Amino acid sequence: MGVAAMRGGWSLSDQPLIQAPMAGGPSTPALTAAVARAGGFGFVAGGYLSTRQLDEQIAATSALSDVPFGVNLFCPSVPAERPELLERYARAIQPEAERLGVSLGEPLWDGDSFGEKLGLVADRGIALVSFTFGCPRAAETDELHRAGCLVAVTVTSLAEARFAEERGADLLLAQGTEAGGHQGGFLELAANETALLDLVDELTGSLSLPVVGSGGVMTGTDVARVLDHGAIAVALGTAFLCAHEAGTSTIYREVLLEQTYETTMLTRAFSGRFARGLANEFARRYSEAAPAAYPEIHHLTRPLRTAATSQQDPTTPNFWAGQGWKRVRAEPAAVIVARLVEELHAAR
Repeated sequence: MGVAAMRGGWSLSDQPLIQAPMAGGPSTPALTAAVARAGGFGFVAGGYLSTRQLDEQIAATSALSDVPFGVNLFCPSVPAERPELLERYARAIQPEAERLGVSLGEPLWDGDSFGEKLGLVADRGIALVSFTFGCPRAAETDELHRAGCLVAVTVTSLAEARFAEERGADLLLAQGTEAGGHQGGFLELAANETALLDLVDELTGSLSLPVVGSGGVMTGTDVARVLDHGAIAVALGTAFLCAHEAGTSTIYREVLLEQTYETTMLTRAFSGRFARGLANEFARRYSEAAPAAYPEIHHLTRPLRTAATSQQDPTTPNFWAGQGWKRVRAEPAAVIVARLVEELHAAR
């Protein structure tokens, strides 16, 4: 694929297809391993897991495949500066809690056990460690390099890419506005509106670090287009949401495959950080009211989302999806990878 022997003689797979990490359930060891066995590169999603749970997922993935894989970690966000905005939002969504028969969660800040997880992936010698919502410090990057790990940072702008380069990143994960799930930018709170190809052009034209593109990519033709703009690989998340090995919930699969909602939107309603998902009732109703406060709002709304999912109520959970989501299919991961490869070869 072109990331040749950057550290310790290790390189990414020759197949420029990466299964993006999807925290909160969809990513599973079975999915990561299946993609790896099919010739792609898989990721374990470390976000929201305890350190013990992450260690178990790493071990389970290793037991299923001896091919190298990556782990994604969430960098800690800054605590909310205005608690009164959190209180106002809690009052706004209280009727949803009453409707679902649950209490709202505590809007607490936490660092997602970042330090412990960082030590874990270094101890396990993970091939590629990627970061979302921030950039590790230079000393942390050095620690991972000493452990033989490559370091990738999710960026949504040239300024973030330069920041990551200064901190010692080996690889840039360029995330366009089309991407499903949380936007990984960290230098400003505004929603990222930059299209993937424009971002890849800017990064590859300004920096020497290799770039992986992500955002709305669903077909091999899409992959070829991103590669033609200078990326060395492409990460796909939504394309694997309905894979047989994914941990995606039943209601989540249904709204995707049945196309219950017409479009996606960027919203902070579910977590306090901009993310792209299907425009269901909760997203549309509360987007304007939600302040920038991650992970506080994530914890506040979690009981609502959990209850709605268990009740098969599609109006309230977050259904993260990229702009190409209508092409999603329910198939084994190996079939998805094989089709992408065939389409990619045909396009090139």
